Amino acid sequence: MYTELIRKIKLYIKLSEEDLVIIKQLFHRREFKKNDYFLKEGQISTHICFVQKGLFRYYINQEGEEKTFYFGNEGCFITDYESFVPQIATVQNIQALEDSIVFVISYSDLQQFYSNVENGERFGRLALEHEIIDVVRKLKSFYKESIKQRYESFIKKYPEVQQRIPQYYIASYIGIKPQSLSRIRKKNVF
Repeated sequence: MYTELIRKIKLYIKLSEEDLVIIKQLFHRREFKKNDYFLKEGQISTHICFVQKGLFRYYINQEGEEKTFYFGNEGCFITDYESFVPQIATVQNIQALEDSIVFVISYSDLQQFYSNVENGERFGRLALEHEIIDVVRKLKSFYKESIKQRYESFIKKYPEVQQRIPQYYIASYIGIKPQSLSRIRKKNVF
């Protein structure tokens, strides 16, 4: 049941049998139905999820328009770190785009993970470094890549996701209107 979560953690650190027991005590299985929210604007992010199966969309609501800026699929950790770390209200939403199975860990249990799992803090640092690199790449893409290049980057980053989500979410993610994405797709066969 914890196989994929443990495999993900082992990408960053070695785990002893004792560490495995601790992980299984701290992470809890949870299911989300399509369109359920992991986090809504105004709430405090109290958990981090590891996505075992499924897909989530991060978005903000800007003057009535939803702006998608991230997708979390199988093998990803998801939360709003800007809310989770200082335990303040979020300005974003994280919504399941399909039925999903996740393993959640609370803020307080994560502190236990860092303290009790050998190299737990190292895992946290390395995983967060990975997230920071991802965010910086996405930010830079809006300044240095054309719309077509951003679409190609999306397909490269999320090859299996593009068939699972509506095109208007992809358009929002790369910062264009759905009609513009349709024109790009017609000109290029992906």
